[in-house]
Amino acid sequence: MTGEMVDDPAMARIAVFGYGSLVDPASAALTLGREVPPSHLTTLPGWKRRWSIWRDNRTFEKTFAIDPGGEIPAAILGLNIERDEDGSETPAPRGALVEVTEAELSRLDLRELRYERIDVTAEAESPDFDLVVAYVAKPGHLATEPPAGAVVLAPYLRTVEAAFAAVGPVELDAYRESTGSPPVPAVEAVLVHDDIPPGNPRGW
Repeated sequence: MTGEMVDDPAMARIAVFGYGSLVDPASAALTLGREVPPSHLTTLPGWKRRWSIWRDNRTFEKTFAIDPGGEIPAAILGLNIERDEDGSETPAPRGALVEVTEAELSRLDLRELRYERIDVTAEAESPDFDLVVAYVAKPGHLATEPPAGAVVLAPYLRTVEAAFAAVGPVELDAYRESTGSPPVPAVEAVLVHDDIPPGNPRGW
């Protein structure tokens, strides 16, 4: 039934393909305001996962300082998925299908404010949902190469890896194989400026 229209939209089953911190049920629950079941992973063929979304760490809704030292990194990198246009040999990303309501998609849009929501129903390997969406970097936040002075926040990296490890060691290995190490340093940091919307992560 995947990808088919249903007569009553209210009866449609919707899922978001989480490939980073949304694989962590606790992180997803923070945003959705309800308990989220343990993750069961699926593959998104024709895509690749990269460290290719960025934000200016000095001017957006949250600013982090390296701890210790207090240096303010210029930019923060995060995980993104991109269409595998060049047919790379990197394995397709695996991720969690988190079931959501239409109303909850609006809450996720606020969390993923540097991403745009797209329909990947035809590509997701799941027969259980009428609509599957994923979040990909908006053009202004796509980093084909890391910006100068960019870092990855270590709590984000730990959260993502722990989420895949919780599903099983094979899934953690598959995540690492399909993603690779961050192309910039992973640093410990503390939040020093905060205009974060309620329900959005505060650790990265």
